[in-house]
Amino acid sequence: MAVTNPGRAASVARVESDPTAYSRADWTDFGHVGLETLAGRYLRRFWQPVYRAQDLREGRAVPVKILNEDFTLYRGQDGAAHALAFRCAHRGTQLSTGWVEGDNLRCFYHGWVYGPDGQCVEQPAEPEPFRQRIKIRSYPVQEYLGLIFVYFGEGEAPALPRYPEFEGPGIIEVSLHRRMCGFFNNLENSCDEAHISFTHRNAFDDYVESIPEISGEETAYGIVRYGHRPGDKLRIAHIHMPNMQQLGGAPRGEGSGWRGSVAWRVPVDDESHIIPHVTRMQLTAAAEEQYHRRRSLASAAPIDVAEFGASVLRGEARIEDLADRRSLVPIQDEVTQVGQGRIADRTNEHLGQSDAVIVLLRSIWARELRSLAEGRPLKHWRRSAELELPSDE
Repeated sequence: MAVTNPGRAASVARVESDPTAYSRADWTDFGHVGLETLAGRYLRRFWQPVYRAQDLREGRAVPVKILNEDFTLYRGQDGAAHALAFRCAHRGTQLSTGWVEGDNLRCFYHGWVYGPDGQCVEQPAEPEPFRQRIKIRSYPVQEYLGLIFVYFGEGEAPALPRYPEFEGPGIIEVSLHRRMCGFFNNLENSCDEAHISFTHRNAFDDYVESIPEISGEETAYGIVRYGHRPGDKLRIAHIHMPNMQQLGGAPRGEGSGWRGSVAWRVPVDDESHIIPHVTRMQLTAAAEEQYHRRRSLASAAPIDVAEFGASVLRGEARIEDLADRRSLVPIQDEVTQVGQGRIADRTNEHLGQSDAVIVLLRSIWARELRSLAEGRPLKHWRRSAELELPSDE
C-alpha cells in the first residue's frame, strides 16, 4: 500500500513503543505539537475544528495545515466534506490543486482519482492499473455548529462532543482567524481572569473597578474559572480539555436574552494557531430585527486584527487610538499574547497567587502528557449535563 507520508506511521509507532523516549522536559513542553511530541500526540486524540463550513464551497478543495501537518479538505458535489492526505501518492503533487468529481478528488498532475476513504479508484494513464494497491490517508470529518471538525488521531475516532445550548433557535455567528503565536499562550489567557482589569479596561467597563478574587478547580470536563468582584459580580469561564473555552452571559439590555460562546485554540504549527469561535444569541423578535439592521448598515470592513496588533508591537500604533471598537477585544488579546513571543519562554516567569488557574492548567496538562508518555490511562473528559454560565464576555 502506498501512502503519501510513510514517515508519519513510523514516527507514531516509534514513540508509542518506547515510553522511555520522553523525559520531564517533554511532558512539560506544551508548545510543540509535531507528531513525535507529547502535546501533539495528545491533541490528536480529540476532534479539532479546522474550517468554517460556509467557506468550503461545493466542488472545491483547499490545503489546510493543522498540528504541523498539511492535508487536503474538500467538499463533494453531494455537499459532504472530506479530508485526505496533502499529496498524491503518484508523484507527490499537492492534491488541493485538482478537481472534485462527485465525492472523489482527481489529481491535477496525472489524473489519479481518490475516494473519500483515500482509496485510489482510477489511474487513467496506466495500461495495467494497480489502483487497488494505492491508498492514501483519510481523516474522519464532521460538521457541527457551522464548523468542520477533523479527527487526526490513530484508530477509531471518539464521539464528537456536543453543546446543546448552542443548537437551539437564535442568532449564530461563526468566525475563524489566525493568531501568530503558539496556541498555549491563548489557552493560558483563557484561565487568566486578572488580565481583564487591565488589558480590557476600556472594553468591559463593569469589570475594571477592582481586581478580582480568582479561583478555579478541576472538573469532569476540564477547569472552571471564577472571578469574584465586589457587589456580587462574578465571571465564570469553562475550559474544556484540551483546548476550548466556553462562556455564557446574562441579557445585555432590553430585548436581549442569553448570549454564549465557545472558542477553540487549534495549533497550525508551533508558532501560530487558529481560533474557531461560535457565538449564539437569544433575542426577542424586535431585538433580532434591530440586530440585523445594524449589521446591514455596518458597511466598513473590520480592521485586520493581526496587522494592527503587529503595528502596536512595533511601536507604530496605540490601541487607545483605535476608532473602530468592533475588534477592540481581539486586538487587545492579540497584543498581549503575541507579545509573549511566538512560543512563550516560561522559564523566566514569576508567578503569583493570581496565576493559580494557569498553574492548575499546566499541572493537568503535565499529568496527562506524562501518563501518555508512560502508557498509563488518561482521564476521560466528559461534558457535564449542566454548566453554570452566568459570566459575560
